[in-house]
Amino acid sequence: MSAALAWDAFAAGLGWTAATALMVMLGTFALALNLDVHRVVDVAGGAAFAAVAVVTFGLSQGHGDPGRRWLVTGLTVIWGLRLAAHIARRSSGHGEDPRCEAMLARAPGNRNPYALRMVYLLQAALVWLMFLPVQAAQYTSRPLSAWAFAGAALWAVGLFFEVVGDAQLAPFKADPADRGRIMDRGPWRLTRHPNYFGDFCVWWGLFLIACDGGRQAAAVSLVPPLVMSVLLIGGSGKRLLERHMAARPGWDAHAARTSGFFPRLPRRS
Repeated sequence: MSAALAWDAFAAGLGWTAATALMVMLGTFALALNLDVHRVVDVAGGAAFAAVAVVTFGLSQGHGDPGRRWLVTGLTVIWGLRLAAHIARRSSGHGEDPRCEAMLARAPGNRNPYALRMVYLLQAALVWLMFLPVQAAQYTSRPLSAWAFAGAALWAVGLFFEVVGDAQLAPFKADPADRGRIMDRGPWRLTRHPNYFGDFCVWWGLFLIACDGGRQAAAVSLVPPLVMSVLLIGGSGKRLLERHMAARPGWDAHAARTSGFFPRLPRRS
């Protein structure tokens, strides 16, 4: 992994991708003001990831290996647009997200400027930071090797857990007979959080594709998957959701037999 990162082009591209993420989020903020609901920012997150990947693909022309550029762009666009479409379907017809409502309730005065600072601008910065692996992967000329294929395979595992988990959870939540129960079928039988585990695999898969470009690209790309792993496992992901789920009947038994994050067969009672 010795191929050098095209630093000048990469640095220039960072400015353009920051502007791309910012424009997506500002456009979403304007839409939210028109709809009087800020939960649309969750939909914009996936779209912003896809937009950053496409802009980087165009900017990296002539600086990176075409195979890696196509691979990492394609995987990112598929993941980002799938996420945006899923959240849009899930939130259709609903009002404000309770988490967002609770946060905006703390706003001093007018909550819209507060939402702009604490939600939209922060989200734009996170999109830019977290997609450093996607950006770095496109600015190295080393041909594709085993690291890239391993990363794509790990990404596919993550997407599988996300898609299947979401597909099974939606009808479960919609069935009145399942109200108050805990989903424990399919991938939910192997891990209490297939969606978060899927995200984990997607981010580390993209990191491996960046590693395929060389040591410099790998070094630039290491922080985002580490940060995402901390958030998913110990931060705003698994920990907060389980705090909410703990009051449900049967949760303790489910937690005792089902893995908290990494999939495994359930323990016997």
